Amino acid sequence: MPKPRVALFIPCYINHLFPGVAVATMTLLERFGYEVIYPEGQTCCGQPFANSGAHEEVIPLAQNFLRTFTGYDYIVAPSASCTGMVRHHYDPYVGDDPAYAPIQQTTYEILEFLHDVVQPEHFGVSFPHTLTLHQSCHGLRELELGVSSERVMPYYSKVESLLKRVDDLTLLPMERADECCGFGGTFSVNEPDISVRMGQNKLDNAEATEAEYLAGFDSSCLMHLDGIARREKRGIKTVHVAEILAGTVR
Repeated sequence: MPKPRVALFIPCYINHLFPGVAVATMTLLERFGYEVIYPEGQTCCGQPFANSGAHEEVIPLAQNFLRTFTGYDYIVAPSASCTGMVRHHYDPYVGDDPAYAPIQQTTYEILEFLHDVVQPEHFGVSFPHTLTLHQSCHGLRELELGVSSERVMPYYSKVESLLKRVDDLTLLPMERADECCGFGGTFSVNEPDISVRMGQNKLDNAEATEAEYLAGFDSSCLMHLDGIARREKRGIKTVHVAEILAGTVR
């Protein structure tokens, strides 16, 4: 029986700044028996343009995405925000293109894919460190990787569930764990002072746990928080959850 074919969708900033996250994603997919293919025609999904109101510029990018990623069993990306863009916000840009519905149904963020589709009992890796988890906005509120604090319903976190399947890892709860870190894409450019203050608040809460690592599942959030931490010479380190699960943290 042939292996399911997974198209690896790597967002722009991960491709240029965090290639290790892309490698970790590929490592996880191959470890669990998937044939991983990197479609070379891929480019930006269009999210930065859409967030800035440059809607005409999104149209060719969205249409290219459909052409590039049609025909695979799954499409998997290490980014909640870009996955949310493709799955929930392409309608105005692709119209009634019949290729869109199948792509909506098969596009996953990597941790969502592991939890909902792969469902591994264990990852076979050790991470002998303490960490606390930043649950970013798009993952919680668009992909439902967990329940956000403003909703009155039983708590759950798919990401925490996955981390509990790693040996020797100690997960420490953080106050206001689902509060925005302040990055927000173009928000950090247009409102830098507010953005930085929100990031400082997030780091304060993370450091209060005395964890060695602040983990997350959006590299953009981690980039923002790591930048502030380095400038202010804070001791806490940032890491993408996929790198922990893959055992590729350096």
